[in-house]
Amino acid sequence: MADKLQKDPDAPFATRIDPTKEGLSAQQMHFIRQVEREQWRKKTQKLRGRNIVTGLAIGAIVMGIYGYTFFSVSQEKIMDELDQEAKRAQMQGPKTGAN
Repeated sequence: MADKLQKDPDAPFATRIDPTKEGLSAQQMHFIRQVEREQWRKKTQKLRGRNIVTGLAIGAIVMGIYGYTFFSVSQEKIMDELDQEAKRAQMQGPKTGAN
């Protein structure tokens, strides 16, 4: 493989080959598979790290929304205040047969 010359001198450094058409030896095919496995291992480690960071970010956003919702609902006393005002108004109002 190293003894073959590149067809185009302006071609990029690493040219793609089709292993089925090139007639490579078993040792060369083994080396190609080994290099491909190493590249996949590096890519999956990067992706795994990104996936973990993304998952943690999404989880933090969800927990923030969840916590804020509970906090704001526990602070909401408008209905309690309206009920108390209604009771006061009912007690202070004129007494009729409907009360």
